[in-house]
Amino acid sequence: MATVRQLSYRVVEGWEQTPPGMARQDAVGVGIDSRDRVFLLTRERSLVLIYERDGRFVGSWGEGMFTARTHGLTVGPDDSVYCTDDGNQTVRKFTPDGQLLLTLGTLNQVSDTGYDGRTLESIRRGGPPFNRPTNLAVAPSGDLYVSDGYGNARVHRFSASGELIQSWGEPGTGPGQFILPHGVRVAADGRVLVADRENDRIQVFSPNGEFLAQWNNVQRPTDLAIDRDGTVYVSELWRTPGPRPCGLGVVTDDQPGRVTVLDPNGEVVLRFGASSENRCAPGNHCAPHCIAVDSRGDLYVGEVSYTVGIRPGLVPPDCHTFQKFARASPPQ
Repeated sequence: MATVRQLSYRVVEGWEQTPPGMARQDAVGVGIDSRDRVFLLTRERSLVLIYERDGRFVGSWGEGMFTARTHGLTVGPDDSVYCTDDGNQTVRKFTPDGQLLLTLGTLNQVSDTGYDGRTLESIRRGGPPFNRPTNLAVAPSGDLYVSDGYGNARVHRFSASGELIQSWGEPGTGPGQFILPHGVRVAADGRVLVADRENDRIQVFSPNGEFLAQWNNVQRPTDLAIDRDGTVYVSELWRTPGPRPCGLGVVTDDQPGRVTVLDPNGEVVLRFGASSENRCAPGNHCAPHCIAVDSRGDLYVGEVSYTVGIRPGLVPPDCHTFQKFARASPPQ
């Protein structure tokens, strides 16, 4: 069994040096390129913001390219940038400076899953790409895996050039079924990890969709990152008391957002950032939505604090939406 070194993190306050005029509501997707530059996908103006590792602002692109429902960003091994937009039913591949290379899905064409546009309960069947896709992962083979998402219950596998190879998944709680597949990542050995958000689990599949395992020690997982040692980092969303969707019961206690670190076999190594008293304090989390890890093991966590906390009046308007966490213990 693989072992994972002891880890700890400290928040880097004041890291992000964003110029005036670059305000945003939510930070929905984050990825790291081969130079450890940080690419952040936002809502409000729906831009891709680019930073150096030390937080210096490099530039932005995407004005007018996206809807208000941007959802995920992945940087591929060739530094291409994949942006998922659940508002227009596409996942698009760009150069690092924003030139369009490839489109998965048909603009504004929604697959038939029974989804009524409002509730997960209305999804009756898995459908073809896409119905509100959520994220994309690039496999070592070059294949592309898309989690699909708010209006579907499937994972789609494409070739590197965009041909659909296969799809799997149906609505439900059993192995290979999903209730909001919200994030996807592929490990170095080809295993496909899917953040099955409302089932509170990560499902693990072979490259061709064979169910291998499920990890039930996470809470509303939204996104995953995997470092070169196989350690898995999970962003986990806040859950407030009340009924869960799809008849999954009632939550009686407040469950704050957090980050969980897992070893390659899915065992918990570390959790941090959960607080029900001051979610907006530096280092705590309001609504983690995306996560990335750089070559030195530092973490970047984007949050949908506006949608989940600020807009409904649960947290103050100045609550953070993006934080960097430096690894406090050196790699071994």
